Amino acid sequence: MQVRKTYQEINPELLYAEIRDFILKQGGGTSEAKLETYTMPDESATFISRSTIILRANDPADKTEKEFFRAHIVGSMRGETKLMLDIDEKLFPQEKTAAFQEDLDFIFSSYESEG
Repeated sequence: MQVRKTYQEINPELLYAEIRDFILKQGGGTSEAKLETYTMPDESATFISRSTIILRANDPADKTEKEFFRAHIVGSMRGETKLMLDIDEKLFPQEKTAAFQEDLDFIFSSYESEG
């Protein structure tokens, strides 16, 4: 399942931290997380952030470790922040996915862009 959201006027680093915490609350462990910050061209006081959170779990079907959650966040505090989630519902059940999305929407829905 893929989820895409666009937010306005939100700190992408806050979004990153909350997603990481919401996933931990649902029983996922962080396998890999990366947060990078860049300056905008011609505006040394404006920054854009890029972050990735990747979670892996053992697949009971073949007993190998597989990625079940990936979040990509790119954005700027003074503009638009985009979030893209890829979730494997076989390894991260629907009820956990729904609870995660409810938490995300409760905190960030007022910042979400229409369309």
